[in-house]
Amino acid sequence: MIKVGLTGGIGSGKSTVSKILISKGFSVYNSDNRAKWLMNNNDNLKSNIISIFGNKAYLKGSLNRKYLSAKVFNDSLKLKALNSLVHPLVAIDFKNWLLHQNFKDFVFKEAAILMESGAYKEMDKIIVVSCPENIRLERVLKRDGNSPELVKKRMQNQISETEKINHADFVVKNNGSESDLVLEVELVISELKNLTKQRDNYPQKI
Repeated sequence: MIKVGLTGGIGSGKSTVSKILISKGFSVYNSDNRAKWLMNNNDNLKSNIISIFGNKAYLKGSLNRKYLSAKVFNDSLKLKALNSLVHPLVAIDFKNWLLHQNFKDFVFKEAAILMESGAYKEMDKIIVVSCPENIRLERVLKRDGNSPELVKKRMQNQISETEKINHADFVVKNNGSESDLVLEVELVISELKNLTKQRDNYPQKI
């Protein structure tokens, strides 16, 4: 099984690429969604988050995302502290998920901070979704309703697109129409299938 990491800057279109992959029958692990689930359902994690960020981190037992976001994206040390609590559990969750993906040639792991967390080292191939910063900013402002300052701060907390691309095996450009994006994804799928064929045809050492 080939493990393919899928990443890109905030607003680049990672989730859209994931939806395209899922529509074509591929399995995609969404790290951000699973992290949110763990923060809402793992009692030990909830206790640790409250110990650092206070009781306001949760409202009626549910994660107070707006409060927590405001805290961590204005304080790099608190962001690192939160990541140190969440990411090890996400890594375990991903490994458990992989156990249920038997007989698949390749699977995908979508993660906003695949590089920053070091999770890219566990992937066989990396896809980076590329998009100009001004388009990404516009998308996030429309999607989340946050201030431009907060969005720019979140962008600054991620490594640059150039650095992400330096780690990439495939770059998917998302600065056109959705049909253009589908074609970009289909090209990557075709290349991944070729890699699988090459692997299967390569004689195994005994």
